[in-house]
Amino acid sequence: MKLFIAGIMQGSIQGKGIQTQDYRQMIATAVKTNHPDTEIVDPFSLFPDSVEYDDTRARQVLFAMAAEAASADVMIAYLPAASMGTTLEMIRAYDNGKYIISISPMDKNWVIRAVSSQIFSTLDEFCTWVQQIDLANLI
Repeated sequence: MKLFIAGIMQGSIQGKGIQTQDYRQMIATAVKTNHPDTEIVDPFSLFPDSVEYDDTRARQVLFAMAAEAASADVMIAYLPAASMGTTLEMIRAYDNGKYIISISPMDKNWVIRAVSSQIFSTLDEFCTWVQQIDLANLI
């Protein structure tokens, strides 16, 4: 099973800064604990210096990761705040019939509600749940 970790990177930062990315390791560890054979695609680990890319490379990576999200079996989207890149990835995954799990306090947000198969309010809530279920049964 292929799992794509989407989530806020820059968010609303107006410069080249990046939000903390600790959540990615927490999600990967929680998934791997009970699902060790899961292939995890993490855009930040693949492109850690992406805020330094020129427009051409940024565009290539943005759309390549949206395609990766669309090809994964499951997407986990971490959204403590809005993220335009994550939204693009979610829409592509949704359009391709993928199972989308959102972790966000924004459970009234239309996009999150419209495309998510499941929504968790907190990362802890998700981590507890994912260690108790069989992800493969969701797809």
